[in-house]
Amino acid sequence: MQNIEHSYVDVIYRVLESWYMRFAELTPKLIVGILVFSFFLISSKYLSLGAVKLFHKFFPKSKKEGSLVTLIGVFRFLIMMMGSFIALEIMGFSGFLWKFIGSLGVAGVIAGVALKDLVSSIFSGMLIGIDKAFKVGDYITIGNHSGTVQEIGFLTTKIITDDGKKAYIPNQVIFNAPFYNITASPQRRIILNFEIPADEDIAKAQKGMLDVIKNLDNVDRLDTSEVIFTDLKQGNFNLQAKFWMKVGANIVQLKSEAYLKIKERLDADNIQLVTPTSISITNGESLPAENQDK
Repeated sequence: MQNIEHSYVDVIYRVLESWYMRFAELTPKLIVGILVFSFFLISSKYLSLGAVKLFHKFFPKSKKEGSLVTLIGVFRFLIMMMGSFIALEIMGFSGFLWKFIGSLGVAGVIAGVALKDLVSSIFSGMLIGIDKAFKVGDYITIGNHSGTVQEIGFLTTKIITDDGKKAYIPNQVIFNAPFYNITASPQRRIILNFEIPADEDIAKAQKGMLDVIKNLDNVDRLDTSEVIFTDLKQGNFNLQAKFWMKVGANIVQLKSEAYLKIKERLDADNIQLVTPTSISITNGESLPAENQDK
């Protein structure tokens, strides 16, 4: 009985001795690993600032107000991740870490597929914040939605549409499709399309419409205002009136005034109007006729 108890004591002693030896061998690595991680933790702020400066050097257009905090956060996270992996490698735990990550491979693939759109929207929100293509208070057009930006979040951008509704647009949609910042281009060109029967005095209609445009309030760059023929379909001429609006003018009020006074002038000249077919507002030169008549 005593021999059995003695053998148990020897086994426990050898196990404890083995653990002690391993701990003694591992202690210097643990200390060095902790010191390395502490270095990255303390210096991550300064390293991230240096990384941001280097990033701005290669991408000078990204150096805008508000982007610094976001970039510092991103680079600090990356630096901390790098410090963690280096510390674990020094301490000899990297093998366990990679096995653990490998065991999560299947779950990671499933989660990646399920959360693809969510992650894409989060990163798109970060890139929108860095690029600063628009800000809160800007009037923008995204697809079929136009309105004033109320909030730019990580997942969605919230805008107040022209009819007062709150629209939530995924950042992924914004980042992957063209959008227009109307506020960034304060001067806008208004284009009005009309149809007039071919048997009317088209030249007289053209002159009358141009006179009306040039006498409207809040019309800028009068020398560039014009009324042109764009098409002839089914016995009707397409006339297109183009003019620039003054900065700060009310679009709705100006186009309403233009329609009313053009209609009054055509009535006074005894010229029949088929129907106004469309209105478009651009921030640049005139668009091709086929893109405006919608």
